[in-house]
Formats: sequence, structure tokens, C-alpha cells
Amino acid sequence: MKRFYQGLAAFVLLVFVGQEGAFGQTANSLNVTTTAVPFLRISPDARAGGMGDLGVATSPDPASSFYNQAKIPFAKKDLGLGLTYTPWLKDLGLNDVYLLAFSGYKKLDDQSALSASIRYFSLGNIQFTDFNGNELGSGHPREFAFDLGYSRKLADKLSIALAGRYIYSNLASGYAASGSTYQPGKTFAADISLYYHGVTDAAGGWNFGLALTNLGGKIGYTNSAVEKDFIPADLGLGASYTAVFNEDNKLMIGLDIHKLLVPVPPSPTGNDSTDNVNLTNYHNKSLTGSWFSSFSGENQFKTLQLSLGAEYSYQDQFFVRTGYYYEDPSKGDRKYFSVGVGLKYNVMGLNFSYLVPSGSGTNRNPLSNTLRFGLTFDLDTNEGSNNSTQSSTN
Repeated sequence: MKRFYQGLAAFVLLVFVGQEGAFGQTANSLNVTTTAVPFLRISPDARAGGMGDLGVATSPDPASSFYNQAKIPFAKKDLGLGLTYTPWLKDLGLNDVYLLAFSGYKKLDDQSALSASIRYFSLGNIQFTDFNGNELGSGHPREFAFDLGYSRKLADKLSIALAGRYIYSNLASGYAASGSTYQPGKTFAADISLYYHGVTDAAGGWNFGLALTNLGGKIGYTNSAVEKDFIPADLGLGASYTAVFNEDNKLMIGLDIHKLLVPVPPSPTGNDSTDNVNLTNYHNKSLTGSWFSSFSGENQFKTLQLSLGAEYSYQDQFFVRTGYYYEDPSKGDRKYFSVGVGLKYNVMGLNFSYLVPSGSGTNRNPLSNTLRFGLTFDLDTNEGSNNSTQSSTN
């Protein structure tokens, strides 16, 4: 049974990258826009995971590279490092399917910073078979993305960031089917983000964020791939408000709104020739054309994903978090609550998050009933240079 689920996981990913929008063509009530490298949409941080995947406009931390790199110049510390381990499909008893994420930043001065991160997604060991059940050998499907970014303040409360990303996806390299040989998919992407930092230690206030992520080339998986697949380009808008009750107690509440910048696949007409032409035209859309066309053709409110989260902190050392994630029923119907806690002592921090089991079948989250663990380090390498600015950079 374990091998069955692992094979199923790999098969689903192969279907996603080979048949864009397959769900939309098989059910009128479910019109999910699928993409290649969907692991880029998995929240890779335990802190954000405890708040319903909230992260675009929260306070800066070592995981800011994954959500909004423009937050980093407002970090209190000069150097930050973070590591998060996320079991995947743990509810099915799998132990070798996981997402491992590492991120870090180094402030160059009070105005700018460099950042880097890597995400590694392992699908475990898979036994490949043909349509007749004959074994073709085993494989280890895996994917990773490596980022480098630069962020800089534009004003006292406003910053911008640019990042480049290399994406590698090896799902079934070396195997042949229908005259084509599978090979690793590779592409490049870029992020651009803005951040407004209005929170102070004494009075609290508002933070706002905007992040355009995974703006990059399409990806193919065979030696003869002509019609390549879109990657999950995303527009994220976020806002958070921090209330300061006294010097020990604070409460942050935030909302993120995400829009997948991938066009909806064409609906089937029942005519194979027409459908093939429509799919070819769909895959041949230009990158910028695909981003803009994602805003047409359907009720745009149904294409939005929402994250609502809250974080209570005591003396900036103990944190309690909760959140809710919502997706329209016609777009996947992912809805779940999450909870989390955090502990910070000196330079080291520990974060834990838990996704409350919900849903069933295809809309049951792969992280249901899973405990996610994160480790962070916040260091000052230039102690004197930062002391004068910390009072305004919560």
C-alpha cells in the first residue's frame, strides 16, 4: 500500500505537468488550473504555516525570502538563518516524502541586504511500471529551487526587492514513453516585491506587502517537448496590523490574498481536432500574455486564495499562532485551520505548526495531521551599527 501511494503521488505530478488543466476538462464543477513544479506553492516555513500560510506582510524573519524579500532591510538583526522540515503525506504513513527549506539573509548596511534560499522536495523512492504492470525500475523523483535576492529601502518605511530563481525538476529522468524520453525540467524565474513597514515597538501599526513571484519561463520534461507547461507565477497582496498592549504583550493580525497568474485551460468541445488546436494555442501563449489573460474568462473572485492569520507574542520570546486558509470549491476547495507556537531564546528560535485535519478525498490537505518544525538564528555581526535603528524596526 505504501508503494501504491508513492506511485500515485508521482503519477499525479506527471499528469499535472503533462496535461495542464486536466481537472477542468473532466468535471464542470471543478476547474483547477494546474501547473508544473507545484512544490513552489507549498508553504516552506513553520511560522507562516501556523498562521494559514500568512507571510507577505508579516514582520521580517529569516524565511522572508519565500514570501516577500522586501521585508529584509527592516529586520532587527544583521544576519538571519532558517531551516524548516515539512513531512509530506505523513497522514498516509510515508516517511521519505518531504520538503526541506533553508533560507538566510545578510544586511549590507541599514539600507540594503542580500538573501538566499533553497527548497528541496523529495518524493521518495518510486517503482515505475508500464501500462501492463511490468516493472521498469525504481527512481527517486525530486525537485529543488535555488534563489538569490537583493533588497533595498526606497524610503524610511518603504523597500523593494528583486530575486532570481533556478528551478530543477526531475520526476522520471531516463524513462521513455510514446517515443519520448523523460528528462529533468529546468527553467529560471524572477520575483519582485514591495514592502511598507509602519510598525514600531512602542505603538504598533500597519505593514503592507506586494509580491510577484515565479515570473519565469515554461518547463518541459521530454527530449521532444514543444508545448511546455506554465510554472506557478503568483501575485500576492498582504496587510497586517500589530496592536501593542504593553511592553510585554503584542498581537498581530494579517490577511494575504493570492492570485495564480496562469490562464484557465480551454474547456473541451467534444471535438478532438478542435480540442487539440485549443490546447496547442493555450500552451503556446507568451509569458506576459499568459499573466494578463489569467485575469479574464471567469469570475475572478473564485480564483483568489485567502490566508487569515494571527500571532500573539509575549516579551518577543513566546508566540502563539493560528490561521485559516480558503480556496473556492471550484478551484480545489482547500480549506483548513492551522495552529502553531514559537519559542525564542537569545539568538535561537524554534517554531512548530500543525495543520488541523479537514476535508476528504482530493481536497484533503497533504499536510493534514502533520507537525512541521523550524529552526531560526538571528545574529548581530555589527552590534553597534544596528542599535540606533532597532526602535523603529519591529
